[in-house]
Amino acid sequence: MDAWLGLGSNQQHPVTQLQNALGGLDDVDGIEVLETSSFYRTPPWGDTQQSDFINAVVRIKTSFEPLPLLQELQAIENIMGRRRTGQRWGPRLIDIDLLLYGDLSMQSNELVLPHPRMYQRAFVLLPMSELNAKLEIPGCGVVGSLLQELDCGGIVRLAV
Repeated sequence: MDAWLGLGSNQQHPVTQLQNALGGLDDVDGIEVLETSSFYRTPPWGDTQQSDFINAVVRIKTSFEPLPLLQELQAIENIMGRRRTGQRWGPRLIDIDLLLYGDLSMQSNELVLPHPRMYQRAFVLLPMSELNAKLEIPGCGVVGSLLQELDCGGIVRLAV
């Protein structure tokens, strides 16, 4: 199954954190990284009193069902040193979000797909549009069209 992931970090050399996360994904049997967007420096969202983030989007092929895939992603975060403090939208050593899993829509206590509010976030849609601007987000619309409605000010594509 094709799935889409969002990567983000704003602590301890964020570019390196994203590169390490990509390496962690490559190391998991059952996950194949198909495409990775450019890295983008983005202003913080929610809690704006923190450092800019580095974000990217990754398209993978996986043999995992959604919840086991989420558990694998969280295991990578934990190995990398992520500690969940409960602070929403705060600083992150690494964040690996499951954005889309094929065209599946689901809602459980552990996982909501498509990822809630992703269609409102330029830091997700801009790198995603680099890979596939015509991608349909179930129940929301087409990535390229949704992106046109958002403010991309302050987002800078990095030459990494």
